[in-house]
Amino acid sequence: MKTVLDQISSRVAARDADRGRRGFRTGSLLAGALLSALLAGAAVPAQAQGTLRIGMTAADIPLTTGQTDNGGEGQRFLGFTAYDALVNWDLSSATKPSELVPGLAASWSVDATDKTKWTFKMRPGVKFHDGSDFTAEAVAWNLDKLLVQTAPHYDPRQSAQGRSRIPAVASWRAVDALTLEIVTKVPDATLPYQLAWIMISSPANWEKQGKSWENVAKSPSGTGPWKIVNFVPRERVELVPNPDYWDKARVPKLDRLVLIPLPEANTRTAALRSGQVDWIEAPAPDAVPSLKKAGFDIVTNSYPHNWTWHFSRVEGSPWNDVRIRKAANLAVDREGLKELLGGLMIPAEGFFPPGHQWFGKPSFKVTRDVAAARKLMAEAGYGPDKPLKTKIMISTSGSGQMQPLPMNEFVQQNLAEIGIQVEFEVLEWNTLITTWRAGAKHESSAGRSGMNYSYFIQDPFTGFIRHLQCNLAPPAGTNWGYYCDPEMDKLFDGVRNTFDPAAQTAILQKIHEKYVDEALFLMITHDVNPRAMSTKVKGFVQAQNWFQDFSPITMAK
Repeated sequence: MKTVLDQISSRVAARDADRGRRGFRTGSLLAGALLSALLAGAAVPAQAQGTLRIGMTAADIPLTTGQTDNGGEGQRFLGFTAYDALVNWDLSSATKPSELVPGLAASWSVDATDKTKWTFKMRPGVKFHDGSDFTAEAVAWNLDKLLVQTAPHYDPRQSAQGRSRIPAVASWRAVDALTLEIVTKVPDATLPYQLAWIMISSPANWEKQGKSWENVAKSPSGTGPWKIVNFVPRERVELVPNPDYWDKARVPKLDRLVLIPLPEANTRTAALRSGQVDWIEAPAPDAVPSLKKAGFDIVTNSYPHNWTWHFSRVEGSPWNDVRIRKAANLAVDREGLKELLGGLMIPAEGFFPPGHQWFGKPSFKVTRDVAAARKLMAEAGYGPDKPLKTKIMISTSGSGQMQPLPMNEFVQQNLAEIGIQVEFEVLEWNTLITTWRAGAKHESSAGRSGMNYSYFIQDPFTGFIRHLQCNLAPPAGTNWGYYCDPEMDKLFDGVRNTFDPAAQTAILQKIHEKYVDEALFLMITHDVNPRAMSTKVKGFVQAQNWFQDFSPITMAK
């Protein structure tokens, strides 16, 4: 029998699908009173002490086999919980940006005479959840599952998520049980950042599950601090502590962690109010004051994330005209959008937030200037009386997508003021991700000139290079729009070949200046990662990172 939350989520999904077919007008969300009544009528099962239930923004449980889907949220909840990468993030501080730290690799180094050759020393004594040993051979096996289509254990679903994360990797081999060698295509100082996305799953478990990734999804095995013990698609996934985790400081204190997909903001908020969950991602902004008044905690922090429109640069795209790109950036009322979101955003002044060490000194000021925007549109041959008509893909919810329906409608109205008439195609988040990976030249993007996409911008590769390097257009990477500029590629090469942090920062500033001065994206806002939670949730430290550590959390009685 479906739970009340299932019924509501199904109704929301059906409504969103219908809205997408009709070209998108936000309209009214499901009435809060109806939601409250439905939830109040549901039996709320008693929870064991120490169980934390989280309402995610994803519409489905992220892929559980190791390389997660559902964007950064999938990695947050079922990547860095049940699995480890060779290189992890330090998620212990709320007051400073996160840094890379040793994960399954206790150390790594690049050859002094050949900057394409890296050596990773594996952490000894680590075991997978199924009891098998973690070795360098296991890492090589995991790279095979993503990059070698002829490998017997190659998994297209995981490859679709992981291949584009590690474009630098040319070859790999286990030198011995605890030593892995990776050779990059060219010298690439960003390799450790790339490898931080690659989760390591158990080869022995794949054998045990009949060499079937479908079976592995139901009984997964990683090395992480949590073990997945119950998995019901689109309904819930449950994790329990791994008492034998190699980092004793990160052995979870909770008895159980339960993740529930609730893609609609008002549904999540109602579930929190009713006590069906203890924590929700991205609460509805208009509900934040009443949640605070009701005694819930609202936790926020700055973190490396932006909320943009990614422009197509294929032939015929209106965004190939820099005047139109700049006009769009000048049209957006970011302060008004901030008011709409109850203050839960940082207005964009570039692709990276103001004050960031890579911001540089761009000459184009990203601000609200309707007169200047209309002048640029007129120069390009458009205006309110002769509008430019275009279609943009957006999502109903999703990892880092904030509140995409009302936010995009707000931007739609801003652009209409200067003669850009936007129609939306509304997609479920995972469908939008698939479309993004396929690229603007794929049939799934035909007739669309852009998409609203939120980006994790914590490192040089993920923050800059993957979006715009010429040879990272799909299927080689995630340069969705097929942007290609030899000058930009030269700057990217400079980052890869610069192993000194200060010198690398100087190049990254030049890259960001080019991002802004040429208005390469519609730069709208930076999220503050709001979460609403019960006061029973104790010990959570919200890191300045897309990912978070759930190990220190306890639940008060």
